[in-house]
Amino acid sequence: MGFLHDGHLSLLREGRKLSDYLVLSIFINPTQFGPGEDLEAYPRDTEKDLDLAGKEGVDLVFMPDADKLYGRRFQTYVQLEKLPHHLCGVSRPMHFRGVATVVTKLFNIIKPHIAIFGQKDFQQLAVIRQTVSDLNFDIEIKGIPTVRENDGLAMSSRNAYLTPDQRSSAICLYKSLEKAATLVRKGEKNASVIIDKTIDFIRSYPETRIDYVSVCDPDTIESVDTVDMPVLMALAVFIGKTRLIDNMILD
Repeated sequence: MGFLHDGHLSLLREGRKLSDYLVLSIFINPTQFGPGEDLEAYPRDTEKDLDLAGKEGVDLVFMPDADKLYGRRFQTYVQLEKLPHHLCGVSRPMHFRGVATVVTKLFNIIKPHIAIFGQKDFQQLAVIRQTVSDLNFDIEIKGIPTVRENDGLAMSSRNAYLTPDQRSSAICLYKSLEKAATLVRKGEKNASVIIDKTIDFIRSYPETRIDYVSVCDPDTIESVDTVDMPVLMALAVFIGKTRLIDNMILD
């Protein structure tokens, strides 16, 4: 959705290695924003984005107009039955319908052989993989590990919303994931215990409000009670008014 940072650039660098012709889409998709969310305020810097894209060897930047991508009589959406009903989909019920729809449209327009997405939004990646499988797209979906700041905060365009004090609190997401991983390494298998300790830790930081903390199956995104296989721990936390997400595989 633009306002590019090093996390996005890591996707472009991987794409440049894998492809003869590299396309970057930049589109702030209105159908994945719910009422009261930050569609109008979402950070934008088109000039900087195009400059960075050029430096990374992008051949084409596709920046469609919302009114043209969604015509006046638009009425066809892509809706998954199970994956969206967990994690971010609980508080953002229309979000993944918008994601699956716009990605389907972009795939049909660009017709890529490979499409690259970041693992920071693990659920989004799962939704896209499921959509590609279910609808028989002849596209390889590749996930790229989360790129982090020096202190561990996952890079996000929304980090620009944070005040200096909120930026200090935001590190609680990554630190809580690290603490959960340590608990698992020490033998803790009860997901409820891990979640409760994570919640207590996050709440110890100022200006934090938890949307969810979940331990779940990486494939189905369904909650698990026991850590007896590699599991996904995923978080969504408001720092002030800014909603941030992060995740880690616990093994």
